[in-house]
Amino acid sequence: MSSFSRRDFLKAAAGTSAASLLPFSVANANGQSTAPRTLRFGVNYIPRKNWWYCWLDWDQQSIIDDLDVIASLGMDHIRIQCLWPFFQPGITSVSARALANLHALLDAAAVAGLDVEVTVLNGWMSGLSFMPAWVAPLSRPSNRGNIFTDPRVIEAEKLLFRRIAETIGKHPRFLGFDIGNEIGVLEDAAKNPVSSKDADLWATDMLRFCDEVAPGKFNVLGVDHSHWFNDYSFTRSSLANSGHATVVHSYIYFNGALDRFKYNDAATSHVAAYAVELAYAYQDDLKHPVWVEEIGIGTVECPAAYQPIYMEQTVRNIAATGKAWGITWWGSHDIDPADKSFDAYEYTLGLIDRQNKPKPLGKKFAELAAELRRTPEPIATRSTALVIPEFGLSKQSWPPDWRFAAPT
Repeated sequence: MSSFSRRDFLKAAAGTSAASLLPFSVANANGQSTAPRTLRFGVNYIPRKNWWYCWLDWDQQSIIDDLDVIASLGMDHIRIQCLWPFFQPGITSVSARALANLHALLDAAAVAGLDVEVTVLNGWMSGLSFMPAWVAPLSRPSNRGNIFTDPRVIEAEKLLFRRIAETIGKHPRFLGFDIGNEIGVLEDAAKNPVSSKDADLWATDMLRFCDEVAPGKFNVLGVDHSHWFNDYSFTRSSLANSGHATVVHSYIYFNGALDRFKYNDAATSHVAAYAVELAYAYQDDLKHPVWVEEIGIGTVECPAAYQPIYMEQTVRNIAATGKAWGITWWGSHDIDPADKSFDAYEYTLGLIDRQNKPKPLGKKFAELAAELRRTPEPIATRSTALVIPEFGLSKQSWPPDWRFAAPT
């Protein structure tokens, strides 16, 4: 690649017009807008009863009821979370009960008409650590190893994927594997230091293994925004060119956008579309899709009355890139306030309330899904691209400086 290529597309912002800064977009190799994609719409499923602790206290009827309401909103897929210690309590032990419950969930999804992306190595979710005891940082050194570099631990990880594939690999509603929920967080949160070289090698090896045990499936690595805006662990080039889609997560509450913009600023509603374009800029295959695997909005950063407006603007801006495979909202249901485990931000992110009734935000997402399937959003044509050299940041360089997105 040349010194200023798609891969470098981001930063000569000063002195550029506001119109070229807000609606981030890139063209294809011929300088033309890419063809529109038929967007898929789904949700990150949050069980209404017992959250994901439900793997231990299974209630099939509750799952069926939840998925029926999700399907009634016109969703076509869900993403689910296999809490790692529940599925693999020992380094060579995989829970038969958890596997059976997983198969039962896919059976319920089949009745509801929903595909299921299965996220596996979940040692981190919703601000809580769920590391198995045999790799937990407080275990004796002889009993634990690095999840990215220790051959013994990697062998155990593959065992879990193999057992899950044996259980649901041929299920008609099994969409594919997501390696782990924002697994890069575990580098610091669970003391698993790893170089970018070793992180990329681990991701490549795990995705190859997933393709081996679950061939033809939609296997991805679902990381958060941190790796796209900082230079540590997984590299942007690796993330953009491995798996069956490039994954981005976009929350204005977490990615620093609200340090410079208000929740109702035009720039804020383009942050997710920008993430799509940034991921696309690093791709070698311009037909490789980008999946907005997580996106959500809470009352902490945005009044409830404005949330449907934010959602509509953001979804249309994502669709207007023409590069997204799908949008998977976080999450399906509100969390029971009686469960005191979580940060206040987590409880009201759902599209569906505790009574299993769609909230205004859920109804808006359903309307957008129906409309954009009938009539795809026109792809925005841009005459100016941002060009930004490689970031050269460390993981301490947070939050990112969004001044290049500000009107001048």
